[in-house]
Amino acid sequence: MSNNKIEEIKKIVKLLPENPGVYQFFDKDKTIIYVGKAKNLKKRVGSYFKKNIDNAKTKVLVNKIDDIKHLVVETEIDALLLENNLIKKYQPRYNILLKDNKSYPWICVKNENFPRVFYTRNFIKDGSKYYGPYTSMNLVKTIINFIRNIFKLRTCSYNLSEKNINSNKFTVCLEYHINNCKAPCVAKQSKNEYDEIVKSINNILKGNVNKVINLLKVKMLEYSTKLEFEQAEDIKKKLELLENYKSKSTIVSPIISNVDVFSIIEDDKFAYINYLKVVSGAIVGVHTFEIKKKLNEDKLYMLVIGITEIRTKFKSNAKEIIIPFEIENYFEHLKISIPKIGDKKKLLELSEKNAKYYRLDKLKQQQAVDPQKHTKRILERIKTDLRLSKQPVHIECFDNSNLQGTNPVAACVVFIDAKPSKKDYRHFNIKTVVGIDDFASMKEIVYRRYKRLLDEKKELPQLIVVDGGKGQLSSAFESLKELKIENKIAIIGIAKRLEEIFFPHDSIPLYLDKNSETLKVIQNLRNEAHRFGITFHRKKRSNNFINSELNNIDGVGEKTIESLIKKFKSVNNIKKAKIDDLAKIVGKARANLIFDYFNKKKLQN
Repeated sequence: MSNNKIEEIKKIVKLLPENPGVYQFFDKDKTIIYVGKAKNLKKRVGSYFKKNIDNAKTKVLVNKIDDIKHLVVETEIDALLLENNLIKKYQPRYNILLKDNKSYPWICVKNENFPRVFYTRNFIKDGSKYYGPYTSMNLVKTIINFIRNIFKLRTCSYNLSEKNINSNKFTVCLEYHINNCKAPCVAKQSKNEYDEIVKSINNILKGNVNKVINLLKVKMLEYSTKLEFEQAEDIKKKLELLENYKSKSTIVSPIISNVDVFSIIEDDKFAYINYLKVVSGAIVGVHTFEIKKKLNEDKLYMLVIGITEIRTKFKSNAKEIIIPFEIENYFEHLKISIPKIGDKKKLLELSEKNAKYYRLDKLKQQQAVDPQKHTKRILERIKTDLRLSKQPVHIECFDNSNLQGTNPVAACVVFIDAKPSKKDYRHFNIKTVVGIDDFASMKEIVYRRYKRLLDEKKELPQLIVVDGGKGQLSSAFESLKELKIENKIAIIGIAKRLEEIFFPHDSIPLYLDKNSETLKVIQNLRNEAHRFGITFHRKKRSNNFINSELNNIDGVGEKTIESLIKKFKSVNNIKKAKIDDLAKIVGKARANLIFDYFNKKKLQN
C-alpha cells in the first residue's frame, strides 16, 4: 500500500462514528475482502492501522485495503447478525469460513385437517409445526417409522375437509386394509381422536415422552376397567415402544429443561463448536459446527459467531444457553450459565467431548485419504510448538536404564515422520562411567551415537529428545558441542513429573497442552525409549544371572548352557530337573556335573 493510500484510508478511519456497526474492507478491484463487527467502529477499524501488527495474515490484509465502508446499527448483537449474513453472502477471502452449507431435514406436522407427519428439507411458513433440523437422515426416518408404528396416521395428500368426507368423495385404500391407517377419509376415525394422536406426536417430538406415557397409562387402565382387553393390549404395546424410545435418549436431569449447550475447541486452522439441544432432561439433538480461521480469530469471537449461526439454523427458542466462558453482553435476552459443578457442568463436558471426537474423526479421515498430508500437518505442528527452524522428519530419543543400580545401559529410539522406525533403534552398554551417574551416562551415549553417525557420514536427525530434565539435557548438549554440531540439531529434554519441555540455555520450561499432538509424539518417543531400554536391561541382567550360575560349573560350556535354557527356559527349572531329563539334553556325564553342583549348593544352604 502506497503512502498516499495509507493517508487516504486514515482519513476515512477518522470520520468513522463511535457506534456499533459493521465494517467492510475492499481491495483495488472493489471486491469485499473482509467483513467485521464492532462495538465502536472508529476504535476497531483504527486498530488495524497501528504501527506494530503481530499477526502476519492481518498485515497482508491491511496492505490490500483500498477502501472502507461501514453500516451503523443499534446494538452489538445487531452488528453480529448483520456480519454473519454478510460473510455468508459474500464469503470474503480473509473472513473465517462458516463450513455448514447443508440443507438439514425437518419433521413436519402439517397444518391441515387430519395432519400428516413427514420429513422435509423445505421449511415453509404455512402454520405447520417443524421439528429439527436433524443432522442425521437415518435418525429422522427412524423417528417417522416409530411414530407410524404407534399411531396409525394417514399418508395420503387428500384434502380431508368436513365437506369432502361427508360427500363420500373418497374410498378406503390399501393402507386401511393392512391396518396402517384408520381411514379418517371415510369417517371411520373422528377428528377429535385424530387430534389427540397428533397432540401426543407433538409432545414426543418436543421431547415430552413422559407426558404421552402417563396419558396412555390412564387410557390403558380405563380399557382394563371396562374389560376391553384388546384395546388395553394395543396401548400396552405402544407403551413398550415409547419406553424403548425413551431409554435410547440420553437422559441428563429432569430439572434441566429446554437449554442449548455450546462448547468450542480449536487448532491452528479450524475451530469446532458443538451444540447439544436438551429438552425435558434429555438430549434430543447434537451438531458440530466447523469454522475455518483466516486471521487468528479468538475463541470468544468464534463462539459468538457459532452460537448465532446454530441458533438461527436450528430455529432454537431455548431461553438458556450453557457455555464454557463469559461472552460479554452479546445475548442479553438469554440466561447464560457457565457451570463449575453439577449436571450442567457434565453437559458442558459432554459437549466438549463431542467436539473433540468430531475433530479426531476428521483427522482420521484425512489420514486415511491423504496420509502424507496428515504427517506434514503433524510435523508442522511440532515445528511450530517447539520453535524449530525446520520440520523434524527424523527424531531420536535417549533414555538411561539402571534398575536397582545394576547393569547401566541406554537406549536410542528413532521416529521417522512421527512414527517408530524400529530397524534404526540402538542399545548401548555404558562403558566409561563408573557407578550410577545418569548425567555422565547421557553424555557418553549421545557422544558415541553422533560421533559414529558423523564418522559414517550418515544423516543427522532434526530433533533430539532426552528423557530427563535440565541435568540430562545439559549433559547431552555438552556432547553436541564437543562434536561441533550443537547448531545443526535441535535438542530438548522432557521431565516426567509435570511433562515440562526444557531447552538448552533456558531455565523456564515450556508446558504444552495435554491434548497437544506435539506432546503426544514426544510422550510416545519417551515411552518407546523407556520400553526398549528396560527390555535390554532385563535381558542383560538375566544373561548375567545365567552366566554367574551355570558358568561356575566346570565342564559346562556356552553351547551346553544354550541347549539347557532352550529346553528348560530358566535356571530355576534346571535346578529342579531330574538327572535323566538333563541327560537327554546334554548327555550323562554333563548331567551328573550339573545335578551334583546344584545338590551340593542345596546341602550347603
